[in-house]
Amino acid sequence: MSPDRPGPALEPSTIRQVVRTTVGGSAVRVRLSNLLGVGAQQIGPVRVQVGEGMPLTVAFGGQPIVTIPQGADVLSDPVPLAVQPLQDITVRLYLPTGSAAATLHGVGLQTAVIARGDMTLSTDPLAGEQRRSRFFVTDIEVAADPAARALVIVGDSIADGVGSTLDANVRWPDVLAERLQHHPELGPIAVINAGMAGNRILNDGSAPYIGPSVMSRFERDALAKPGVRWILLAAGINDITGSVDLTDAKEQVSVEQIIEGMRTLAERARARDVKIWAATLLPSNHIEDPAQAAVVEAMRLQVNVWIRTSGAFDAVLDFEEVLRAGDAGVVRLNSEYDSGDHLHPNDKGYRALAESIDLNLFREAQ
Repeated sequence: MSPDRPGPALEPSTIRQVVRTTVGGSAVRVRLSNLLGVGAQQIGPVRVQVGEGMPLTVAFGGQPIVTIPQGADVLSDPVPLAVQPLQDITVRLYLPTGSAAATLHGVGLQTAVIARGDMTLSTDPLAGEQRRSRFFVTDIEVAADPAARALVIVGDSIADGVGSTLDANVRWPDVLAERLQHHPELGPIAVINAGMAGNRILNDGSAPYIGPSVMSRFERDALAKPGVRWILLAAGINDITGSVDLTDAKEQVSVEQIIEGMRTLAERARARDVKIWAATLLPSNHIEDPAQAAVVEAMRLQVNVWIRTSGAFDAVLDFEEVLRAGDAGVVRLNSEYDSGDHLHPNDKGYRALAESIDLNLFREAQ
């Protein structure tokens, strides 16, 4: 998951987190980030575990403890750990000197536990403070089949799974990964979720919007991922809503600017021989002010028309068509799929999105 915000200061403690693979393999590597920290960050020991097996030590350049400079990340040495597709990996990392500001992915939708002391060798669930964010861990890379390829989803809170059930792995990228595993020829395809709640294509975070823009993180979070064959762009609604609820002139963007940003991302992907798809923007009928809601809806519809008709993308996933309701020009999120905030889908809605994706897209592009 992509780092998107600085977190709290922490005392010397162990953080236990669970990460699910999408493909299997014979070894794993762990990437830790100090992108948003304050000063250098010391981490270690770090241990990984599958099921009830013994925790294995993760080394960095052969050492059990690593110091990550501020603004940087580090990839571990390979750990000989056989993992299956859709298998949970427990990661325990110790902060021997604590942390002035942890680097987080805010919407982890997976319970993390923070406990005092070095508990990395414990094989039991830790007792401690519970959080719902991802701490320091951004990637688990799997030594997979040589034929393995990856789909990277670069999106906002819809990709991040806001509104779905905690600890259930029912975001739509999770469900898509499950579908791929039902087809042996598609089993080696990894699904990498680079969604980020509150994220925008054009502008970096400005509360309530979060994280570096898609434009600025596209290389790190998508193009540079190992084995990337396809990228799905599923963002843009926050650029639109930010244009009406933020007053600073630099936050105001037009439909034309959003389209140009999307076109630029498509060109960057194709220049690297990577297929790029786009998802249409879902209705955002959570805005109470009628005038603002009308502006947002008009912009959203224009962007969606362009996504569907421009030919800028190798494929279009019409998410709006899957979850929309209404007629006579009034479009809203279908109540059957609404998590309750009239913006984010519920578990059923996320499953509907995943099941709407034609798996032949993966076969045609092999």
